[in-house]
Amino acid sequence: MLQTLPCEEIRLASSYWSVVKNVFSSRNIVAIAITTSMITLCDMGWRPFWSLYLVNELGANVWAVGILSMIQNSERLIFQLPGGLIADRFGRRKIIIYGTALRILTPILYLMAKNWVQVIPALIVNGATSIYMPAFNAIIADSLPEEERGAGYGAYRMITSTPQIFSPVIGGILMDMYGYLQGVRIFLFLSIFINLIVTIVRWKVISETLTDDDMNRAKQSYGTEKIGLTGKVKEKLDFPRTIWVMVVVAILGSIGQRMVMDFLPLYAVEHIGITNTQLGLVRTIAGIITVALAMPGGMISDRLGRKPVILLSRIVTPISQFVVTFAKNFPQYIMIQGTASLADALGGGGRGGGGGGVGGPAWQALIADIVPREKRATTMGTIGTMTGVVSAPATMLASYLWSSISPATTFHVAAAFGLMSSIIFAFGVKEKRKKTEPDISPT
Repeated sequence: MLQTLPCEEIRLASSYWSVVKNVFSSRNIVAIAITTSMITLCDMGWRPFWSLYLVNELGANVWAVGILSMIQNSERLIFQLPGGLIADRFGRRKIIIYGTALRILTPILYLMAKNWVQVIPALIVNGATSIYMPAFNAIIADSLPEEERGAGYGAYRMITSTPQIFSPVIGGILMDMYGYLQGVRIFLFLSIFINLIVTIVRWKVISETLTDDDMNRAKQSYGTEKIGLTGKVKEKLDFPRTIWVMVVVAILGSIGQRMVMDFLPLYAVEHIGITNTQLGLVRTIAGIITVALAMPGGMISDRLGRKPVILLSRIVTPISQFVVTFAKNFPQYIMIQGTASLADALGGGGRGGGGGGVGGPAWQALIADIVPREKRATTMGTIGTMTGVVSAPATMLASYLWSSISPATTFHVAAAFGLMSSIIFAFGVKEKRKKTEPDISPT
């Protein structure tokens, strides 16, 4: 037994690096991962402090934070279904480039806002940029063989999460040194130039993954007869039962997550008493955990199945939302959030939300396993849009609970929604057996 263990370790290590080599042989995945990490490097410097910036610099109260969060979430996801339909019918590349170019306008509008109401136009434009997210996820799936799809998504998440090791704690230090106004503006100015560079790189490097036959099949799925827009949409949304169960799971999980996402920094600073630097440090630790475990988590889902690792995330996430209300100091808070980040890095179906434009390696790989290539973007867009529309009022519910009952109640109700989604996922989602599909991975 002792003699075989080193051989097994060598075999697993060899398998790991073999998968790494295969994943990064795809120029599309490398380009998308690196450019997304550039955006993340900037965004994660100020995003963790967004609600604090609204309250302390733009005159927002808890209700205003809820309204802005509702607009942001609904606008960001409502564009994903049309984005998915366009990507499946006309290709992935163009919509990714146009959506990325639109991102240049968002930080400019944020910089122009002098109060919380003036932030709304920026949120709407930012939501419109998410039109390319289904194409984003689909092009990753298209570029990978099925047996390495989870690892591929994990590798992508590993790279894009690397900036979280540095940006949040740097952002926290800047917020403590210069205040929220100057701290946020530094990152917004930087974001303008980064988005410009990313647009150019994606235009030059990304290649189309849909073949002419794929796009013809997508166009034919609309039907040759004039059945009307409603009929065409129904044809396009003819998904397997498991996908519709995942839609319900994503919606319930998203409600729970949206209820606390923008309120957690407020709770941590105002009720637990941590500093901005400590808040950034928590996000940094989450980034380290994700970088270390995202790809192993994807490989585990390739070997053992998608469902177990997703379920782990969906159980631990709401439990952490409940337990965080009992944290009294920074060590307790960081331990709770670190545990949640550990589960999320492996499964990615909890705090990731599971929407069409978000979610972890196992969740995205499960969708790609179930639906054919020519419908992947539409499927991911459908989940994202339905999640965004139905869960949009969640932040208003959170504002009501926060102001009328207690901040802790907000987290307790959010945890209930999350646990409900995990139960439905456990009993309602059937994982499809592995199948073989032609490999058209561009290199």
